[in-house]
Amino acid sequence: MSIVKIFSDSTSDLPQGWKKTYDIGIIPLYVVFDDATYRDGVDITPEEVYRRVAAQGALPKTAAPSPADFMAAFEPVIRSGGDIVYISLSSALSSTYQNALLAAGEFPEGRVQVVDSETLCGGIALLVMKAARAAAKGQSALEIAAMVKKCRSQVETEFVVDTLDYLYMGGRCSGMQNFIGSLLKIRPVLRLIDGAIVPVSKIRGKKEKAVEQMLHHALEHAGDIDKELIIVAHTLAEEDAKYLEKALREQTGSGEIAIIHAGCVIGSHCGPGTVGLMYMH
Repeated sequence: MSIVKIFSDSTSDLPQGWKKTYDIGIIPLYVVFDDATYRDGVDITPEEVYRRVAAQGALPKTAAPSPADFMAAFEPVIRSGGDIVYISLSSALSSTYQNALLAAGEFPEGRVQVVDSETLCGGIALLVMKAARAAAKGQSALEIAAMVKKCRSQVETEFVVDTLDYLYMGGRCSGMQNFIGSLLKIRPVLRLIDGAIVPVSKIRGKKEKAVEQMLHHALEHAGDIDKELIIVAHTLAEEDAKYLEKALREQTGSGEIAIIHAGCVIGSHCGPGTVGLMYMH
């Protein structure tokens, strides 16, 4: 039986330890400022992105890896006799999935399984870890891809954005909404639904109120949460992340609650101070 290597892209924001333990391949997306292109998590840090946005008053563009990027990453594994399962950023948000499919088509049929995660950040990470553990147990690429496709509808991904500025600069809310939202201190709570980012509520006042609502929504379904792994992701919101981690540990009895740092691509769209909660049920 062929060894199966799991791949994802940089928007999965996997901690280094997980990547090393399970030999998970990461293909970076790109962050593009006017004068230069950077590989997410390789050539630039989220902190540098935020500094440049503050200085320039404009967001970078983000770009998917090309089919050639995927082929270069996949080729050594296929050549050595291994099979691949690649779990992508939601196809509703990026052409990453489509480019990976194009690359997979250049290899013998069935050797590269490409799966749309229909989520982002820690939501992808949950699926990647399921896949990596299945690969470690000797499951085939086809079996793992089928399992991930089945599990992806069970992933809940929700997050609170601290500032409307990045959503405004990225064209995701109007100037008037940004102005009024800033005056009233409105904090949007966003959720991944059918692969797309959807605002589910707008909380007026302190960010803590929005974080509390997100936690409350999760705990309403505490009995159904997969206790194997819960993820809290954030962009320079360590205090909020630790609060969520502590509350979830006390009230769910989860075996592992991991705090992860969202990378440059996620941060470029949400901005600093964002905190998210990802779990499966």
